[in-house]
Amino acid sequence: MKCVICKMGETAEGRVTVTLQRGDLSVLIKNVPAQICENCGEYYLSDEITDQVLKQAELSAARNAEVEILRFAA
Repeated sequence: MKCVICKMGETAEGRVTVTLQRGDLSVLIKNVPAQICENCGEYYLSDEITDQVLKQAELSAARNAEVEILRFAA
């Protein structure tokens, strides 16, 4: 797919670290499957992966975590 940010690069499958913040909570989720632009590095998550990432972040919030670093689990 053509990158919608730089409009120059094509995306390829890879793995990224997703950082989410809400209030005092910071969650880093490593090794998340994504489509990554070969030109600018922008990444795109599928709807299914996005749902899983958000569920993991909600679990961190429910545990009252302030900073949490997780490895993505499919």
